[in-house]
Amino acid sequence: MGIQLFKASFDVEACLAQVRECLEKGWTGMGFKTVEFEEAWKRYTGHKYAYYVNSNTAGLYMAVNTLKEKFGWEDGDEVISTPLTFISTNHAIVKSNLKAVFADVDDTLCLDPKSVEEHITDKTRAVIFVGFGGNTGSLAEVVKICKTHELKLILDAAHMSGTRYRDGSVPGTNGDADITVYSFQAVKNLPTGDSGMICTDDEELDQIFRKKAWLGINKDTYSRTVNKEGTYKWKYDVEYVGDKYNGNAIMAGIALAQLPLLDRDNAYRRTLAQWYTEVFAQYPNQIGLVKIPDDCVSSRHLFQIMVKDRDGLMMYLNSNEVYPGVHYVVNTDYRMYDYGRGTCPRAEFVSDHIISLPMHMGVSYEDVQYITGLVVKYVMEIKKGESYK
Repeated sequence: MGIQLFKASFDVEACLAQVRECLEKGWTGMGFKTVEFEEAWKRYTGHKYAYYVNSNTAGLYMAVNTLKEKFGWEDGDEVISTPLTFISTNHAIVKSNLKAVFADVDDTLCLDPKSVEEHITDKTRAVIFVGFGGNTGSLAEVVKICKTHELKLILDAAHMSGTRYRDGSVPGTNGDADITVYSFQAVKNLPTGDSGMICTDDEELDQIFRKKAWLGINKDTYSRTVNKEGTYKWKYDVEYVGDKYNGNAIMAGIALAQLPLLDRDNAYRRTLAQWYTEVFAQYPNQIGLVKIPDDCVSSRHLFQIMVKDRDGLMMYLNSNEVYPGVHYVVNTDYRMYDYGRGTCPRAEFVSDHIISLPMHMGVSYEDVQYITGLVVKYVMEIKKGESYK
């Protein structure tokens, strides 16, 4: 099969034990394990409130929609975002009838604070900051900008499970972000089948999320079943036009089994990144590296390089049974966001030159040496050492 970009690693016996418990208790939906994982995630991260949902995408949709309703934003108001992300980030804005305004990225591949400030208008209501690859980038500066201009901040932490600052704190806690949304999708650092978590320090927002994710119903099935009287409470009210975004006990059980492995696995990812870096740093003109701030202990969901002939390198690696990826095609290349084409030159350059190399628990030191050897041979011998810049 060669060396794949992603391959999830599971504690199979622990996962099976969690799933078996769900099946034996006859409870595979919302509640029970989802509540247990919410509590575990709050202890792990320090977030005050956490609600388990079926995907990061669902969490982002709720985050934008709920802030719009709560603060009375108008259709057509603006949210500043990055074009260098998976489309879930920007779809969340558009689905709420708001406009995604694209700011450029810096050398961390996260939002450039200077570009963010340049794009603030009297219609700007929020900023979505994507922790690209697990990177904190210039988040602290963007936080300050949002506070200065009284803008809401959503942290798209899809890649950030396990990312911390050097002082041990978790991005998005301690008032850094109004809402933080994680992903536990199948190939993320904490993999399930698919699920996510939406976190906040605002109790009112948390309560709204719980209703909106259950079709707007103000009492979910679990809370109506687990009550002091021990009887099923069938009566409820519907307060919102919500969606079916709740997580389930099977996925939460897998997450509970995987959580104890997260720090260990992320440490190995950082080791992989160091092995890659030791080789590629010798070729600064031919192979570009992504900057990680000194105060960031990254989850290292991705390891990326930039080269002149990205597509040629991908074909060369494929022919040698190495299967990399691209994160991401700049969103302004897509038809629905092409109004932003040409406005973020750095992001567009990155999109044309970047390649993601295999990063998972199954990649060995020998694999890294093999991959780096192929990359160096391609850029230095086959492409004659052409600069990527």
